[in-house]
Amino acid sequence: MTRMQRIRRIRSDLLALALASVAALLGVIGTGGAAAVEPTARMRGMWIASVHNTDWPAPSDDSVHEQREHYRRLLNEAADSGLNSVFVQVRPTADAFWPSPHEPWSQWLTGEQGRDPGYDPLRFLVEETHRRGMQFHAWFNPFRISTGDDPAQLVPEHPARQHPEWTFRYGGELYYDPGVPQVREFVTDAITHAVQNYDVDGVHLDDYFYPYPVEGAELPDRDTFARYGDGFDSIEQWRRSNVDRFVADLDARVHRSAPEAEFGVSPFGIWRNADSDPAGSPTSGMESYSDQYADTRKWVRRGWVDYIAPQLYWPLGHADADYAALVPWWSRTVSGTDVDLYIGQAAHRVGDPGWTDPGELSAHLTLNRDHPPVSGDVFFSATSLTTNAREAFERLVAEHYR
Repeated sequence: MTRMQRIRRIRSDLLALALASVAALLGVIGTGGAAAVEPTARMRGMWIASVHNTDWPAPSDDSVHEQREHYRRLLNEAADSGLNSVFVQVRPTADAFWPSPHEPWSQWLTGEQGRDPGYDPLRFLVEETHRRGMQFHAWFNPFRISTGDDPAQLVPEHPARQHPEWTFRYGGELYYDPGVPQVREFVTDAITHAVQNYDVDGVHLDDYFYPYPVEGAELPDRDTFARYGDGFDSIEQWRRSNVDRFVADLDARVHRSAPEAEFGVSPFGIWRNADSDPAGSPTSGMESYSDQYADTRKWVRRGWVDYIAPQLYWPLGHADADYAALVPWWSRTVSGTDVDLYIGQAAHRVGDPGWTDPGELSAHLTLNRDHPPVSGDVFFSATSLTTNAREAFERLVAEHYR
């Protein structure tokens, strides 16, 4: 367990004692029932996505001043709602939101890959977040190179153009091949550089390891398997081993570089279904184990992550992936470990079919209370909290965060 985890748990225990004392005192003086209160030491986070300018910066942020003011507004809105952490995407497509010696400036900052934005965005993001007493988790997408599949669209000095043997095209996008050892080492170096040079509170990976499957398309890594797959019974086993080694190595590097920083992952919400593995969840959806080759349960059991934040992007009662079934499963998975469990909440789906009840998100947090291993929630994403999910989030805040 990291020092930060120990501090948070001590604070949470102290706050729980204080709340219990207050509740007992209120009972003595006969005030009647008090509303449930969620300790502020719990994770209350939101994702801020930069790919496609989803949340920040906006395409209309034409100057450094506008980018900075936009981010300040996002932080102020988060703080006003009782949130205490942000997860900001600073390496969305094999690029950088800081002056990196490994990769070019991100196109999502200026509209042009490799163009200097005129300031150090990551330093600004960290300092502005800490100024409000909030945690800053740097969010990295490890293997996606581009949302297009033409290497010629990358700057000439891009590592993917210098090393085409590290890459493959799939589903209209360009990826680094996780089966190439030099790729895993390079990506780890690129991420660690940010950890070594910025006061981040955490290093965060999303759900993209091997790409999500595209119907009728096969991953083009058979040649890589032929070169590096000796000793493995199947290409699927080898792919999972590649991701395992990347996660374990990155965990070790992060903690050597910044012992107080946390390392965590937000995987697809289903590890395996029970009909695939008796240890799996009572679900029937896609599996991270089989489709992204991410053995997330192993990472928890081996202690390769400080926290896990599964994307439980389904409503209560969903036929294939019931939120009420997945929270207990993930709670059992982290029980007996030093790994914290945060729940990834789908604010972006509010208003979609099955998400029309404005009380759905709040009901998720009510259910979480019955499962003590749940240490908080992270909402995707910032823009949704003030647009399609505004009513639902305001209700959640009133019922849980006030």
